[in-house]
Amino acid sequence: MNEKLRVLVVSHAHPTLSLGGAEIASHNLHRGLNALPNVESVYLARVGHPVPRHAASALMSLHLAEDELLFHADDYDHLFLSNGDTQAISRDLLRFARDLRPHVIHFHHVLGIGLEALYALREAFPHAAILVTFHEYLSICHNHGQMVKRPSGQLCETASPVACHGCFPDIPVSRFLKREHFTRGMLGLADAFVSPSRFLAERYAAWGIEKDKLCVIENGIAVEAVAPARALQGLTPHRNRFAYFGQMTPFKGVDVLIDAISRIPKEIWGEDSCLMIYGGNLERQPVEFQERMKKLISDAGDRVRFYGAYQNADVPRLMRSVDWVILPSVWWENSPMVIQEALLHRRPMICSDIGGLAEKVREGEDGLHFRAGSSQDLADRIVEALGDSHIWDRLRASMRQPADHLGCAREHVKLYRALLRRKLDAATTESPALLAHAL
Repeated sequence: MNEKLRVLVVSHAHPTLSLGGAEIASHNLHRGLNALPNVESVYLARVGHPVPRHAASALMSLHLAEDELLFHADDYDHLFLSNGDTQAISRDLLRFARDLRPHVIHFHHVLGIGLEALYALREAFPHAAILVTFHEYLSICHNHGQMVKRPSGQLCETASPVACHGCFPDIPVSRFLKREHFTRGMLGLADAFVSPSRFLAERYAAWGIEKDKLCVIENGIAVEAVAPARALQGLTPHRNRFAYFGQMTPFKGVDVLIDAISRIPKEIWGEDSCLMIYGGNLERQPVEFQERMKKLISDAGDRVRFYGAYQNADVPRLMRSVDWVILPSVWWENSPMVIQEALLHRRPMICSDIGGLAEKVREGEDGLHFRAGSSQDLADRIVEALGDSHIWDRLRASMRQPADHLGCAREHVKLYRALLRRKLDAATTESPALLAHAL
């Protein structure tokens, strides 16, 4: 195929409207693809309430770049990952896609858009390569795709309709069985699946995704100016500025972190150490979690500074005042973008010892691990960081470089072209007459 490779990247949200790792990763891929020769990418992101729909069409622009569009969708069923507004898909999405004539359709989520969009695009473009990137376990787990049991918070080793009913007693086992059959069937229409971590890929393979359809490609970060190390002052300077970046959800373990900070003896914590929390959406969480967080922050006193939400463009500036980045998640993370950001800015990390965190943050090289969910073990690792005057420099020197968005895009293009060749060979073998009409 000598013509320009046309790629449609589909995301569940646009990073300017919703700050999340999956949104940033998908947008970075789109930018990276467009920076490569002979590749053209268009970015389509779902948008919904409270953004109003424009007139009759579900397609919107909101003054974004020319190659970036929004698709309005509000009729979404979270249990079945299903979009009830199939008319908008068949009328607006397919009309737009037929004008674009993509060789590759790459879903970075079906959240909000629905599995019906995947089905419709597969039917409309039988010779296109369709991919799905997994960012969590949403296809497997109804609990926000976290694979954490309700209400205990225990990690879920293996999902099943019976186990899922245990977490959601008001939803019958038969509904979860139907969900599993529906999601498996729809995902089976894709030609390949991308996972940014080996851990996540292995979980999906165990669930039933064909291993030869799974490919591990790390999310790429747009490499920009690197924040210099924080200037130390005073007679006894310490690397004692700890930071949390991310959403304020129960799964992220921010409560574990603040509890750990409160456990550190005063003589070790000192007068000028602090934990800086950069995170939003606390107001959207369950009331009991909000109350717990407010009490923990109050009890921690001046040890914790809460700065609220931030934009991705703010990260280099915020990193200037940070020595350590802490990732205290209590679920099996995949590959959070904050790891890439910490690697880029050479800020050693302290993270939970599970899932993608343990895979991506090398113990003793990129940072330190602690036992997930244990405030005391986290406190002990922070004490270690405060007590060893050489550990920060040692870790900083051994930290690996993050994957950049251009390298990530090149790996994807290699995969895209391999899939297209395979589909063309299969179509030609089945019917040589198709060769003249193939991509």
